[in-house]
Amino acid sequence: MHRKKALSLVIVTSAVAATTLVGCRPSVSDTAEATADTLRWGSCKDSEKKSGDTGESKTRKKSGKDPASRLECATLEVPLDYQDPDGRKIDIAVSRLTSENPSKRRGALLVNPGGPGVGGLGYPAALAAGGLPQDVQDSYDLIGFDPRGVGRSTPVTCDLTPEQLKHRPVYAKTAADVTKEADHARDVARQCAGSKTSWMLPQVSTANTARDMDRIRAALDESKISYFGGSYGTSLGSIFTTLFPGKSDRIVLDSNLGPKGYDFTAARMFGRGMEDRFPDFAKYAAAHPGYGLGGTQEQVKRKFYELAERLDKKPAQGYDGARFRADTFGMLYLDSNMPLVAKTWQALDTGRPLSPPVPDPENATASRYHVTCNDSRWPRSIGAYQRNTAVDREKYPMVGGSTSNIGPCAFWPQERTEPQVQIGDRGPSNVLMVQNERDPGSPLSGAKKLRKAFGKRAVLVTADQGGHGVYPTTANTCANDAVTTYLTTGKRPAKDLACPAEQPSGQPGAQPAA
Repeated sequence: MHRKKALSLVIVTSAVAATTLVGCRPSVSDTAEATADTLRWGSCKDSEKKSGDTGESKTRKKSGKDPASRLECATLEVPLDYQDPDGRKIDIAVSRLTSENPSKRRGALLVNPGGPGVGGLGYPAALAAGGLPQDVQDSYDLIGFDPRGVGRSTPVTCDLTPEQLKHRPVYAKTAADVTKEADHARDVARQCAGSKTSWMLPQVSTANTARDMDRIRAALDESKISYFGGSYGTSLGSIFTTLFPGKSDRIVLDSNLGPKGYDFTAARMFGRGMEDRFPDFAKYAAAHPGYGLGGTQEQVKRKFYELAERLDKKPAQGYDGARFRADTFGMLYLDSNMPLVAKTWQALDTGRPLSPPVPDPENATASRYHVTCNDSRWPRSIGAYQRNTAVDREKYPMVGGSTSNIGPCAFWPQERTEPQVQIGDRGPSNVLMVQNERDPGSPLSGAKKLRKAFGKRAVLVTADQGGHGVYPTTANTCANDAVTTYLTTGKRPAKDLACPAEQPSGQPGAQPAA
């Protein structure tokens, strides 16, 4: 799989973030018309620097134009609490890359690169520079935004220290490891609750971000808006089209979480995702013996366990066993990262110099905690995590002992203001889901659950390939063409579609999904 650098950065940022982690009645604001506030568009100068956004590309299109130079930005004021729409307000930073072919423009396409905790102001430019078909660019104004709590939107903080930002969940080999991890988790939750932005804490959620999206739609003076989102962005899109079915046009969800988003079950499923994905890397490393990681897939897998155990006992070059497992998992989101994974392993194995790992930005980590902990109820008992890690290190031994370990959500203040939004089959049949079969961050099993929840509203296209993210620049033309066709013509596959692996010669075919 080949990705442009700009889009790769977005996905890897989301990947590293992921390794650190009753029905809902619509409120009045979910059914009433949003206020059409005016957006005053201006320069996006310094937006990437200010927002920490990794989506903006410096890559130029073949025409020589730089999409980032055409990007415009604006600020939209929205309610902090949609149950109190006339109360305190916060800012949402919005960006726009307009269609350069007005005769073909059919509307606005809101885009989100994933997360949570990832800025999206530069994502329209990243997509345009990174392979988004020209027909799609002509058909829409591409609209990006920093979600509430992130970047140039009103940001949150947990006052995390450099040491806390470097932390990765310990691989729990015993119950005592979970108890020890709980100390870190409790401290982080306490800091978030006591920070200078604690007034925002209960309102930074996926449901409220979806409501912000409807405010963006109204401010754009669009009666409906289309949407493309990947990874966590699939949860955001699912909730948006559930709360606002009449305001959602063509909805594309790429690399899908289950219907409950990033809850504690999804966190545990990262272990399953690693087991699904690792054979792709083992095959690559075994085919490149120069790395010295093993000549067979089984030998490469043994090397993984050997290095993890070694680093558990004696960290080296900024890596302990927890970071080694987490970074390997995160980098395997992209096929293009496989040489980097192999070189990292080689350096850790031989002692060759390796650049030290870079901590996540504080705001990205803090906002990720806010969203994941506010969206759903997490187990409060340390014993529950001790049982989960015991099960998962047997079922998913590569990373299951860490991805199911306890985190700040176990100690999060109980201030959620509404039940979790339930995804269902009420609404227009306008959702296209696209999914790799061997996705480490959002395993196929979660996509199937979301597909079932949507019922008649959705069609699922699967691609026989690994990695996180399908559209627009992976090798599978069958899956990519399905998305492009839907966005430009409104035509989806008649039923769920299984796209075979890309063949070295000739065009790949497609088969109905079993």
